[in-house]
Amino acid sequence: MALPIMPHGTAVWLIENTALTFEQIAMFCGLHVLEVQALADEQVLAGMVGEDPIKLGQLTPEEIERCSQDSSATLCLAAPKFPEIAKKKAKRKYTPLLKRQKRPDAIAWLIKFYPEISDASICSLLSTTKATVLSIRNRTHIKINELNPKDPVLLGFCSQMDLDAAVSQIKCKNVENQ
Repeated sequence: MALPIMPHGTAVWLIENTALTFEQIAMFCGLHVLEVQALADEQVLAGMVGEDPIKLGQLTPEEIERCSQDSSATLCLAAPKFPEIAKKKAKRKYTPLLKRQKRPDAIAWLIKFYPEISDASICSLLSTTKATVLSIRNRTHIKINELNPKDPVLLGFCSQMDLDAAVSQIKCKNVENQ
């Protein structure tokens, strides 16, 4: 369940301005009931100014009224007024020559530890060409004897999240084939 922005401030405002139960406020704000009770008794965060969830667009007055009348009902966050903007993917930056020379080591590492990974996945992870991947996979690369398999994350070619996503695709395909 999504939580409101500034849950403690929202809880303080709800305690002061509504007839909601501590349980309802705790569930909505992602807090423990005792924590909400301590906020109400001003044992913690004394003097904290409450944040109005209606002004922030997190709740509607109708939702508060509905839950005030039924103590077993739970508050639900209001739908955002503005759609979330999709983040643009960062463009590939210039890779220094020294780092480019280590790319075959990263390819060799991926092939060694994940032999079932597709060439396309390696190409997108490491920004390399399919010909390079094939030459290392077939052991026909010009410097095959000098390759020292190294983790591409440690070399800085991809993030751990990207690598985990590529590996999980492999595992999903293996499960589907069984």
